[in-house]
Amino acid sequence: MATAIGFEHVRKEYPDGTVAVGDLSLEVREHELLALVGPSGCGKSTTLRMANRLVEPSSGRIVLDGEDVTDVDAVGLRRRIGYVIQNVGLFPHRTVEQNVGTVPRLLGWDRARTRARTAELLELVGLEPGRYARRYPHELSGGERQRVGVARALATDPPVLLMDEPFGAVDPVGRRRLQTEFRRIQQELGTTVMLVTHDVDEAVRLADRVAVLSRGGHLEQLSDPVRLLAAPASEAVADLVGTGAAVRLLSLGTVEPRDVRPVRGPTEGTRAAAAPVRLGDPLDAAFAALAAEPSGRVPVHAPDGGGVAGELDASGLLAALHRLVDDAQERATGTVEPEPSAGVRG
Repeated sequence: MATAIGFEHVRKEYPDGTVAVGDLSLEVREHELLALVGPSGCGKSTTLRMANRLVEPSSGRIVLDGEDVTDVDAVGLRRRIGYVIQNVGLFPHRTVEQNVGTVPRLLGWDRARTRARTAELLELVGLEPGRYARRYPHELSGGERQRVGVARALATDPPVLLMDEPFGAVDPVGRRRLQTEFRRIQQELGTTVMLVTHDVDEAVRLADRVAVLSRGGHLEQLSDPVRLLAAPASEAVADLVGTGAAVRLLSLGTVEPRDVRPVRGPTEGTRAAAAPVRLGDPLDAAFAALAAEPSGRVPVHAPDGGGVAGELDASGLLAALHRLVDDAQERATGTVEPEPSAGVRG
């Protein structure tokens, strides 16, 4: 797969001698969502901001679509790259429509084209244009402001989107909803996304691959989320993942036909107050349904809303979890994607 952003032995050292990033080599593939995660002070936000030159690298190369970012005009570069931060940064004196249309106007788009693109993007992020276009930021909830921020960043259909703790200021329920919606949008548009987060759960839920950094921008592990949770590459990664790895794995798998068994008895009356579990549903949703069912088994329906395909119990859920772990460990010892040797401490 082609590389959208390449970091080649990148270093950032400040005048006082502080080394934020020592020697980082990293590739972000086209159309993927790569999450940078790690403890405070590990250089993840600095790394992100060097990609659009809000922070200038001290040495090394950062290549975007084949061009060294230090060889192009910084302002023009930023207009080509979407950028979303935690507190959004909307202009308070401008309407939603005017905020979303900021970059198109700077690029000389005419009013009709800008307005049409703004309406399209508001629909995409779940904000009805007729209701929201003329509102001001103070009239929106935190989640709505964040959606406007995403729409603004996507206004000119940038090939790359940089996101720095984009959902951190939103309440937990709204954050989960925003994460799901954003992942749908990213997959639909095929945008390459580099996401900084301190939240391992968020990284695991959203990313195609996760890069774990330690102090000095040292790359501890770069892998898909399942492999990260099931086979941490170092003690630092294991400490970051913590003891909840098995639970996090549940969000990455789905209920498959091999996980269910034939119905052993009547299912009427079970889980009457909850949404049904279907083949293809996330395992964490099935776990929640199973935990709430006194009988210890829940009916599993066909994905098209048809009849009951079987039932799921604790043994089926555990088998699915073990399968995820085994698959990840096979990849960890195989040759599918060897761990990079780059990113040596500076």
